Amino acid sequence: MKLQRQVFSYILGLHGGGGGGGGGLQNQADRSLALGQQYSSLGSQPILCGSIPGLVPKQLRFCRNYIEIMPSVAEGVKLGIQECQHQFRGRRWNCTTIKDNLAIFGPVLDKATRESAFVHAIASAGVAFAVTRSCAEGTSTMCGCDSHHKGPPGEGWKWGGCSEDAEFGVLVSREFADARENRPDARSAMNRHNNEAGRTTILDHMHLRCKCHGLSGSCEVKTCWWAQPDFRMLGDYLKDKYDSASEMVVEKHRESRGWVETLRVKYAFFKHPTERDLVYYEGSPNFCEPNPETGSFGTRDRVCNVSSHGIEGCDLLCCGRGHNTRTEKRKEKCHCIFHWCCYVSCQECVRVYDVHTCK
Repeated sequence: MKLQRQVFSYILGLHGGGGGGGGGLQNQADRSLALGQQYSSLGSQPILCGSIPGLVPKQLRFCRNYIEIMPSVAEGVKLGIQECQHQFRGRRWNCTTIKDNLAIFGPVLDKATRESAFVHAIASAGVAFAVTRSCAEGTSTMCGCDSHHKGPPGEGWKWGGCSEDAEFGVLVSREFADARENRPDARSAMNRHNNEAGRTTILDHMHLRCKCHGLSGSCEVKTCWWAQPDFRMLGDYLKDKYDSASEMVVEKHRESRGWVETLRVKYAFFKHPTERDLVYYEGSPNFCEPNPETGSFGTRDRVCNVSSHGIEGCDLLCCGRGHNTRTEKRKEKCHCIFHWCCYVSCQECVRVYDVHTCK
């Protein structure tokens, strides 16, 4: 339960302030999450909506009204965090999370950096992905398979299975994750942009997945359905977007509602970022040394790759401090033999490895 509260609090907003804006799912032109009569009592069920710290009014209403999909929202955030830790496993900042702290990443995401951009994008994509998958698996009665984008079948195949309704998942992610990003400041603009970039990645990579039918795998008939890509592929794609993120500058101008901050690309000779690109406007710390103000844990004692010249190599990961080497014995299965039929027997071997860690 503590972890669930952490992930909810994370997606509620990574910077302070903000309020629950207007609008809502019922305002969408073609899609909505309007509740049927059978869901009118969902808001009274004990999902602990009221105990989640940091909820703005719009998010509290969402939690109470659409309680059935809230576990998928939490699962999506956890999926995004896990993917972040995989993608940055060899970087100086490795997406470290802090236990027993509602600010899961500590202060590292308080700044409008590339790291903040990536985390917002991957978490928003995770929510959309998990909700979409949950609907296709039939674990929620509020949603199901997609029947909007089938069209005529192709040559040699027909529609079948359960097409995943990614637009519904994107809608849920947008309404919940973006609920507090309604302030007229640069950080809200940045967060909204990166959240949407993460979600757009799913829609851009939807594809047909097919299954063959026929004698002896002859594939006389194929049934196909729309499917999301593997989340690892989405993580790889967004990691590339992190590496090529666009640096912006903040501009202020007056509108009828008061002063408004917008973002403009910093270098005019670079192309303007598209809705699929990540944006940021503050530089990142180097993450070499521990710094409680920036949230950096430093890289001391991190395992490095002595044979690599990349960021995971000992030269760069250790920030020029050098590295230590120790030997480590590991027990592993070896000399495995397959026996007919049907089991495998293995011996146990002890192997010695060199482990290199940053000084």
